[in-house]
Amino acid sequence: MSRLAIMQPYFFPYIGYWQLIHAADCFVLFDDAQYMRHGWVNRNRILKPGGGWQYILVPLKKHELKDSIKDVYAHPDKNWRELILGQLAHYKKKARYFDETIEILRKVLFGSDEQSIAAINSYTIRSICSYLDINTEIIVSSEKNFDYSNVGDAGEWALRITEQMGASEYINPISGAELFDSEKFSSSNIKLSFLKTDEIIYSQRGSFEPFLSIIDVLMFTGIEGTKELLTKHNIRSAQI
Repeated sequence: MSRLAIMQPYFFPYIGYWQLIHAADCFVLFDDAQYMRHGWVNRNRILKPGGGWQYILVPLKKHELKDSIKDVYAHPDKNWRELILGQLAHYKKKARYFDETIEILRKVLFGSDEQSIAAINSYTIRSICSYLDINTEIIVSSEKNFDYSNVGDAGEWALRITEQMGASEYINPISGAELFDSEKFSSSNIKLSFLKTDEIIYSQRGSFEPFLSIIDVLMFTGIEGTKELLTKHNIRSAQI
């Protein structure tokens, strides 16, 4: 294996997340991380009728603040899947690929009865990858029993996992570059690289809202158009 990428398991994340998966040989869903409220693990953004954006989300059972993502569960009594499909109904009026996308989402949302948010997201991510012909190996960190005893700061989680996976390069979104010490990676003979997404604008039949869920991308560009967007990025080596 040469190139590894690691991200928390997000809920229908934006196009840059899928570019990262596409660029990697192996992608680690880091569900050992602490769950953070108001993040992207159980929610994302779509267009709102009339303009702007709104959240779609998976309601969660009560849990401890320090719980890991792998230990957080969806609320069993909420019909969140149906609610999300209802929130997407307004796309039918203006999204060219509404029928194609809503059928995909129906299969993905109802294709699994997983209850943990990590497992829900793992299933949805793998499913969307299949539709986009992304063949990257995807693994879940909690299933690998990684040793984190030498983790001293936020950037070292990725370093220690990359070491244990035997990868020669680690790639991360450029927005998180300040977390990483390139000298530490170099001393472990691991190349540190960053992915920068190109400016991506497509017609939303109105004022453009950037960085929305992959759902929005699929609605307006379809499977084939979304596949083309996977390559709209550049990868930069870290400066030592």
